[in-house]
Amino acid sequence: MPPRWPRKPDRRDPAFRKLDDRMNFAVHVAVFAAINSGGWFAHTLNPNWLSWIPVFTLTWLVGLAGHGVYIFAIADYSEDYITDPTDAAGES
Repeated sequence: MPPRWPRKPDRRDPAFRKLDDRMNFAVHVAVFAAINSGGWFAHTLNPNWLSWIPVFTLTWLVGLAGHGVYIFAIADYSEDYITDPTDAAGES
């Protein structure tokens, strides 16, 4: 069941941005697992066919780890939520 959001989704909302970033990371992990498991399966059947799969997996794993570090340790979700778009422009 998909997550429910109690208000209109807006990337300026820190709580929504945090949830959205974590869902994007989960999709990144799922795609990594699906593609690499298929690649390693093919490599097991014929090692000469996908000889580059170890480098591919390691490179993607480094990118995935960087994505995870950014999402879970670096990203700042503490900004105040602007409810009125005119407030951001400084208009009254």
